[in-house]
Amino acid sequence: MDICKIPENASKCSGSTMECFMVLSTQAQKISIATLCGLFGTLCVFENSLVLYLIFSSPRTRKKPSYIFISSLALADILASIIFVCSFVNFHVFHGTGFSKEVFLLQLGGVNTSFSASLSSLLLTALDRYISIARPSEYKLLMTRRRAWTALGVLWVSCATVAALPLLGWNCCTLDSRCSELFPFVDDSYLSGWVCLTLVLLGCIVCAYAHVLCRARQHVAYMGQHQAQGGRQNTRMRMDVMLAKTLVMVLAVLVLCWSPVLALMIYSIFSRLSDALRKVFAFCSTLCLLNSMVNPIIYALRSKELSSSLSRLLARCRRQLKTPEESPEAESTHRSSVVET
Repeated sequence: MDICKIPENASKCSGSTMECFMVLSTQAQKISIATLCGLFGTLCVFENSLVLYLIFSSPRTRKKPSYIFISSLALADILASIIFVCSFVNFHVFHGTGFSKEVFLLQLGGVNTSFSASLSSLLLTALDRYISIARPSEYKLLMTRRRAWTALGVLWVSCATVAALPLLGWNCCTLDSRCSELFPFVDDSYLSGWVCLTLVLLGCIVCAYAHVLCRARQHVAYMGQHQAQGGRQNTRMRMDVMLAKTLVMVLAVLVLCWSPVLALMIYSIFSRLSDALRKVFAFCSTLCLLNSMVNPIIYALRSKELSSSLSRLLARCRRQLKTPEESPEAESTHRSSVVET
């Protein structure tokens, strides 16, 4: 049992030892995990798909760099939800081990790519908001659509490259090194590097938002002193402050959902985890799906353009679902019957 609990070297990387990472021992735990993953994953895919549709169906929003970054975030959350739910439920609930080390690392790389791209998209969004508030007169020159798409291309390629390193050879089986206690075949040094990269991204996001909030407070004070002037400038400032507050809410949800997972990852690097803590880690992993599910709700509630697009979409759906009596054919028939009468 001790060998299964503490996978320390490459000799323990065989397919049979993958069962040691299946920490859900009771049927109630498996049902709970499957329910949470199914609920959060389904809502996440639906909500983020709706966000993508609202952004790209409007000529105004799909041309703005800020919404281009938000669409990247939504796409990353969709991919993360699909890959994470399928692989996580198959592994922990159905105990699927009928695949090779390469297939498992490929799935893990897909999850890492998506979640890393989600964090990086939030960082680009924060930088976009900072430029918009700090240098509004130069914003359109500094943040063009071409630069936005180029930044996203670099972002996704970098995230995919980092996530593919275990598949390319940086794993405990190839290096004959100490394996992680949380993920099969993953080298502890790689996990340390990924955690450090994630913490750096979170730190950069926090710093960017700190500057955004500082500028937002200055704008609020300015508007309070010049309320009588009104005008277009104050309207733009109100929009910038509103979007800044929205992104801060996204960041707060992000930190609350990711803190338990990162804390347990860091703890596993320096100390051995008990079975109870590994079960806690399995349940805390579903918080990442919760974060991806909550983000679109915040956009819909806080973004005026997206909420307006959503209202128009709902109104169009209501018109299409009206009773046949209210359709043009029914109205024509009604007029004919009136004439005959």
